[in-house]
Amino acid sequence: MSFLKNHPFAVEAFFERSLVLTFAIPKEQLIDLIPECLELDTFQDKWAFIAIAMVQTKGLRPKGFPKFMGNNFFLIGYRIFVRYKNKDGKSLRGLYIIKSETDKKKMEFLGNIFTHYNYTTTDIKESFDNSFTTISSKNSNFHLTFDQPESEVSLPQNSPFVDWKDARKFAGPLPHTFTYNEEKKSILIIQGVRQNWKPVPVKVINYKFDFLNKLDLHGSVLANAFIIKNIPYYWKKGRIEKWK
Repeated sequence: MSFLKNHPFAVEAFFERSLVLTFAIPKEQLIDLIPECLELDTFQDKWAFIAIAMVQTKGLRPKGFPKFMGNNFFLIGYRIFVRYKNKDGKSLRGLYIIKSETDKKKMEFLGNIFTHYNYTTTDIKESFDNSFTTISSKNSNFHLTFDQPESEVSLPQNSPFVDWKDARKFAGPLPHTFTYNEEKKSILIIQGVRQNWKPVPVKVINYKFDFLNKLDLHGSVLANAFIIKNIPYYWKKGRIEKWK
């Protein structure tokens, strides 16, 4: 039944909010984390990127199914920004997922039947104090506190971007997600379709992500941080093409 992992049907959901932090890392540090069929999506031919997306998802279900059949869950995805040249020679921009976490066992179970994303379940706690929000997990050993001030937000210190316009290009989600089957030399392409995507910069107060620390990456810096709210979203049925 492994074919079920290849996104055999379209899926829809509603993102109540999606917080995305993108870390810039010297490209040499990430090249060994992606499969041979993909290239790093870089900035200034120096920086590659890992994005951490924290998404409160509502009503996830096969596209066209009634809303009451949907599932609500919190998702944390660690993704590398990549490019793939398809069989027609077109360069597709997208994401390569290296870790997925959720707060629901049901989502772990179903997600691992219908995707290759290797979901695990963890504890996720959110707390709010005026404009400050903290998201944390004891089991996954991470915490993040951010602010949504009404005044203009500056780029994170040491960000490689000159302004938010450049930073927005690496805020996700990108149009495609890729999974590679090394044995069959084939690539699974899932295209996402979104509406009302209006990222708003946030100010990161402090953060720690144990998963990133374990990757032992050197020279990484926080490049940008955005929040997006109330997004209808769906993923098209996956398609497979041979690579070489």
